[in-house]
Amino acid sequence: MPQTTTMSIRLPVEAKERLDNLAKATDRSRGYLAAKAIEEYLDLQEWQILAIREAVKEADSPGAKFLDHEEVLARVQKMVKK
Repeated sequence: MPQTTTMSIRLPVEAKERLDNLAKATDRSRGYLAAKAIEEYLDLQEWQILAIREAVKEADSPGAKFLDHEEVLARVQKMVKK
């Protein structure tokens, strides 16, 4: 079992009520559901940050190719028509 720690947070009353309802419906604890939600949030945010950093690195590299707005718009419109 991974090492854990305790953390206190403030939630809007409605969010806590929703968490209570979900815990009852899934027969899980509020703590379990909150921990899973935080882990999923972190996974998503870390993935986005990594993708942004990689895109910036690529854009900053020599020979990076940029398209003007009109060209991007034309390409998107062509894809939508297909």
